[in-house]
Amino acid sequence: MSDTIGSEGDSLSAGIDSVEVPVFDAFMVKQELFNDHFRQATVENSSPDVWQSLFIWVPESVQTFLQVGGPVVWILSLFSLVALTIVLLKMWQFARLRPEALRDVTLSLAHWQRAEPDLAMNALLPQRPVSALVLKAMRGMHEQETVAVGNSVAAKNSRQAAEASLKEELERYALGRLHELRAFLRPLEVIATLSPLLGLLGTVLGMIVAFQQMEAAGRQVDPTVLSGGIWQALLTTAVGLAVAIPVVAVHSWLERKTDRVAHHMNDAVTRVFTQYGVRDTVPAVVAEKDTEVVACAA
Repeated sequence: MSDTIGSEGDSLSAGIDSVEVPVFDAFMVKQELFNDHFRQATVENSSPDVWQSLFIWVPESVQTFLQVGGPVVWILSLFSLVALTIVLLKMWQFARLRPEALRDVTLSLAHWQRAEPDLAMNALLPQRPVSALVLKAMRGMHEQETVAVGNSVAAKNSRQAAEASLKEELERYALGRLHELRAFLRPLEVIATLSPLLGLLGTVLGMIVAFQQMEAAGRQVDPTVLSGGIWQALLTTAVGLAVAIPVVAVHSWLERKTDRVAHHMNDAVTRVFTQYGVRDTVPAVVAEKDTEVVACAA
């Protein structure tokens, strides 16, 4: 009797075990179906048409290029977009301000040398950095000439103090305008510096993956796998250099233009302080010397 019960218990437990496996498999299938349904619902709610519309303008070759390059190429592509935006912004700024156009400054300084301050100030275009600085210097000098009149010690001290204060104000104003011209040049420098380094990092990571695949293959190494991994790794270096080279060139060009504007500012302001009424005094000196020569000859 006990043997019969034991055998029935064993068969029952075996039947339970045989039932548990299909039940577990069915549960996993249902769970997988639920996950697939959830993923599909998530994709539908995220409106795939929007994502497709975002990349509809990207050619298929470019999409493949981005997929092969990996996250490093995505970062470098973002760097290139930022650099292009900054370059277009700076070109628009320089085209609008025309900071190196000095025709009005030359005409104004010619009037200034003839002691014609009103004509000199009216000839300037204040929207340009150099012209605005020269106009500020001429107004300050003209105010000093009208306020501090006389040859007394107090008048001379007053003119010297006013001139020193004016020079400090002009220096502050010039630095502010140059800071506007140098705006966003530092991000360009950072992009030009980091792009080759990121490309090199992508190459190193790609080579690591390629050699890991070789190690996993063991003795059955396929040369195509290694060559494919190497060119994919070198792709990031090429992209990094392609981003960095034009950015370096444009950054140097914009920096050089800003340096020339600073030189023009310094030169023009110096001429404002040193050449007021020069064309009126030179002929008088020459005429006086000619009179002395005639008197000596007589």
